[in-house]
Amino acid sequence: MVKETQLRVNLIEERKENILLHKASKQLKVDKKEITAVKVLRKSIDARKKDIIFNYKVAVYINEAIPEKPNYTFDYKDVSSAKEIHIIGFGPAGMYAALRCIELGYKPIVLERGKNVQDRRRDLKAINQDHIVNSDSNYCFGEGGAGTYSDGKLYTRSLKRGDVRRIFENLVFHGATEQILIDAHPHIGTNKLPKIIQNIRETILLFGGEIHFETKVVDFLVKNNTLKAIHLENGTEMTVKSVILATGHSARDIYELLHRKEIKIKAKSFAMGVRVEHPQEIIDQIQYNCSGERDELLPAAAYSLVNQVNNRGVYSFCMCPGGFIVPAATSEGEVVVNGMSPSKRNNKFANSGIVVELNIDQDFKKYENFGELKGLEFQKDLEKIAFYAGGRTQTAPAQRLVDFVDGKLSTNLNDCSYQPGLKSAPLHSLLPRIIGSRLRKGFPEFGKKMHGYFTNEANIVGVESRTSSPVNIPRKENLEHIEIKGLYPCGEGGGYAGGIVSAAMDGERCAEAAIKNL
Repeated sequence: MVKETQLRVNLIEERKENILLHKASKQLKVDKKEITAVKVLRKSIDARKKDIIFNYKVAVYINEAIPEKPNYTFDYKDVSSAKEIHIIGFGPAGMYAALRCIELGYKPIVLERGKNVQDRRRDLKAINQDHIVNSDSNYCFGEGGAGTYSDGKLYTRSLKRGDVRRIFENLVFHGATEQILIDAHPHIGTNKLPKIIQNIRETILLFGGEIHFETKVVDFLVKNNTLKAIHLENGTEMTVKSVILATGHSARDIYELLHRKEIKIKAKSFAMGVRVEHPQEIIDQIQYNCSGERDELLPAAAYSLVNQVNNRGVYSFCMCPGGFIVPAATSEGEVVVNGMSPSKRNNKFANSGIVVELNIDQDFKKYENFGELKGLEFQKDLEKIAFYAGGRTQTAPAQRLVDFVDGKLSTNLNDCSYQPGLKSAPLHSLLPRIIGSRLRKGFPEFGKKMHGYFTNEANIVGVESRTSSPVNIPRKENLEHIEIKGLYPCGEGGGYAGGIVSAAMDGERCAEAAIKNL
């Protein structure tokens, strides 16, 4: 017999051996000798009160052995001679589209502008240490996409778009720890993701798929509103039947190509702002109501903040406890920041994007002449401002948090995890008013919600501009582009996802749709 139940464990009890067995026995009124195993199904932390509680959902095996094998399998087939589906981009959407194609008996041909995870590291070192930006290999482009060198956060609210559990199980199948199946807010960590992504690549190749790195698509051949071929930068033309376009939210050349060819795209609302970084100890003390270092049983504390300022949401985005700020530019002449964390989240800083909602119909009047690319051009301009304010390198403009709100140039800055370095700059006057004024009102409000958050021990670093795509590539209910037959906009680049899991689910859906419509 197997019974599921909920257990609550405090910090003192968490240290005790076999505490879950003891509590399960007491709660179910079953002798401990009859319980053969207690399997954790879900774990979360409730730190809202001084007494911190671990909430467990468990399966209790009573006079029954726990299954030795996992209950998830993936039926990959040899597709080396099967019909082809072309996939542009090898981030989460492209990877999961390719895996789903193989499951369904079709051969994925993946075209990725960037490099594999191993070779990509050299270009990340170059941008961090030498301030050299490779426009095709960086924190956004390359094997695994922007998610490879990120926190690997797997939390999603997109529960109706696909089978979230299946996405997690596939990651475990390819080497992720089973802990991601248990944690309420699971993450993998930037140090572990590359190996998992390499394993996914090897699965695709093993079963007959193709992956072409450093292969950039530069044009589409469309006849009678049907996609017939794609042109590569090396001059090759590839005949295609179905193309899943999974290029990510930073592939600006693709948006510009579609716009130039008059293939329908839409300007889309998005958010922009800055990245704020505190000592992790400050966030721990606020969230866990402790003094000094947090308890060793507790993970680095995270937070989620939102406030309405002048009819716009100001909110935290991609919060990275125990993490690093990284340079996410994709071209020379721009500065973009993002965050990532290792699996242990053991760095001494906590960083998060703090961004402002922007309304595409109301906030870009000066950019109307760019048509559907108006949001994209606004985004570019803000990144150029950051580049010049930082000193025309990957050094980022920064300011102490209270100084920013008070409109004062910081005479010095706090230590920071951002490897290319910081330069003191008046972000309070450099940021467009629509963003800067709302941030300056939002931060003190966050300080009221988290006492100690609003402090000059924190830096703000500019700019956090790639939260999501400023362009939507519209598609029909069958997931095909509204005008071009055979083209399937997918994932974050199409405007249909907001993270690793939602992009992966959309990749699977697009693969299924492309196959169904062949």
